[in-house]
Amino acid sequence: MTPPRRAATRGSALARWQTERVLARLDGHAELVVVTTTGDRRSDEPIHTLGGQGVFVKEVQDAVLSGRADLAVHSAKDLPSTTPPGLVLASVPERADPRDALVGAAFEDLPTGARVATGSVRRRAQLASARPDLTFAELRGNVPTRVERAAEHDAAVVALAALERLDLVDEHVHPLDLSVLLPQVAQGALAVECRADDDATLAALQAIEDPIARRAVDAERAFLAALGGGCDRPVAALATVDDDGVRITGLIASLDGRIVLRADACGREPAATGEAVAETLLERDGGRALLADDAAA
Repeated sequence: MTPPRRAATRGSALARWQTERVLARLDGHAELVVVTTTGDRRSDEPIHTLGGQGVFVKEVQDAVLSGRADLAVHSAKDLPSTTPPGLVLASVPERADPRDALVGAAFEDLPTGARVATGSVRRRAQLASARPDLTFAELRGNVPTRVERAAEHDAAVVALAALERLDLVDEHVHPLDLSVLLPQVAQGALAVECRADDDATLAALQAIEDPIARRAVDAERAFLAALGGGCDRPVAALATVDDDGVRITGLIASLDGRIVLRADACGREPAATGEAVAETLLERDGGRALLADDAAA
């Protein structure tokens, strides 16, 4: 009898939902290997002060590299733009709605000077650009906790996909237009990693991949890699796929939201298209100097 696969995951309700979703599509039995990450242990600190992307995935990846697990399931937005040696991003099985949402009030209904809760510099910068009157409060914790804490403020920002997956969408949830808030790279997508030399697991995971979601995620991750940044900077991207190829919009903003740069590109090759948008923002539009100024601030 084939032994059950072991899937590494964080212990939150959302992480478990995502992992069970992936395992349900794989043949055979499976066991969960629950891992506590740096981001979980230091839940009272802003994410950008912990080093940005990677704080929710490193220990999960280590479980696979060490042989304690055969695969790891992540929210794709949590992954750094480069994959550690020995691992491969084997599958992007699906993508839900990539938008962010306000919990507590619609954007147009926020009063002057409203306080919006979010721990993301990406969200703060874009919302401040659209509404300079807004004030912000730090927000950490798992998704149900953030939804509960929304009542302490005028509104809180949460990824719409997370709310949908945990059945937390109600009349208090208001999706934000992409013109107001462009999502984090790969937001709404699932990502599954395995060891690069594990041919059997790699083949099984590739069989459940969504090729459209994968092309979009590859373009967005290439954009992020070309910037050399992560979620500790106000950067965002969203790619769509159609018969004409991959179209991606990328964004770089100042921390205070006073400067927001956007650029678009369309191409056949996802990585090259994402890199082209990054190059446009960095070199043509002044994004390199903008990121340098924020790093020095």
